[in-house]
Order: sequence, then C-alpha cells, then structure tokens
Amino acid sequence: MDGGDLGIVFDDNTFIGVFSLKILSNTDIKAMALPVLKLGTLALKTLSKPIGSRLKQQARLHPNFRNFIVSIAQENHRLTTTMQRKLYGHATDVEIRPLDEEKAVEAAVDLLGEVAVAALFFEYQRSSRSEAKKEELRKQELEQMRERDEALSREMDIMKRKIQELEQLARGRGLAGVFNFRPTQVEEGKSPTPA
Repeated sequence: MDGGDLGIVFDDNTFIGVFSLKILSNTDIKAMALPVLKLGTLALKTLSKPIGSRLKQQARLHPNFRNFIVSIAQENHRLTTTMQRKLYGHATDVEIRPLDEEKAVEAAVDLLGEVAVAALFFEYQRSSRSEAKKEELRKQELEQMRERDEALSREMDIMKRKIQELEQLARGRGLAGVFNFRPTQVEEGKSPTPA
C-alpha cells in the first residue's frame, strides 16, 4: 500500500482489501473535460446524420434550396480557412478556392444538421431550466399556502376555545351574567324610560 491507500485489518491480522482515496485536482478535471468535449461532439455529429441526409434529399429536389446551402457552405469554408490561416500565422490575403458543389452540399448539410441538433439541445436545456423554476415557484406557493392554512387552523382553535369558555360562562351565570348586565334600579314612582 502506498500513502494514499487505506486497508481494513481485523483482529487476527487478516487483510481484507485496499481502498484508494484520490482527490481530483483542477488539472485532472481539466484533463477530463477534453474527452467529454470530444464525446459531446461525436454525439452531436451522430445525432445530426439523419437531419443531414434529409437535407441532402431536399437539396437534390429543390435547386433554390441547393443554391442556398451551397452559399452557406462556401461562406463557412472561407471563414474557417481564414481563421485557420490567422491561427497558424499564414498570409490571409490569398485567394481561397471555393469548394466544388458536391463537397459544398455535403459540408452545408453537415453544418446545418449540427446546428439543428445543437439548437434542439439548447432549447431542451432552456425548457428544463424554465420548468425547474416553475416547479420551484409551485413548491414555494404550496409551502406558503400550507403555512397560511396552519396559521388559520391555529386561529380557529383559539376561537373555538374562546367560544367554549363563553358558553361555559353563559351556562354558569346566565346570559345577563356574561355581559355583566345589572338591572338598573328604578326610583320609586318613576318608570324606566325606554331607550
């Protein structure tokens, strides 16, 4: 065992096993990001294949659509070639040869398919976050309603107890005793004046 490993040993010196404890550093996490990124792009390309084949079919049938996607592919080709040339330190003022039409169609449908899958993925993520926020709001509202219900229930219990106390007092003293009514003393010869 090296310093980072732990083992379990019983009383009779029987060694059970080794558990390796490793804390990932930032460099380990960064190193893991590249394979995850590669896996993500591979999944993106795989999921975009059916969309790409459908776009190819449409490009064969509709010449205007074909011209549109060819122009997208040519512009993307010019942009990526210029960026690569700048990145590698080559001259960028040279003429960039356009792709032939079949390669342009292939590049365009791949690009559009990947963009479509990425857009679907991001829309799904946005929708999930929105639903999570709505669910959190619903939980908060339910919690507030529960708290309000409990408060009203406590108030109602207090009111019931007060009513029971009043009823007991009323039974014990009579109705006049509850309200502390005392008959007014009428002077002799005078009748009480009605109110």
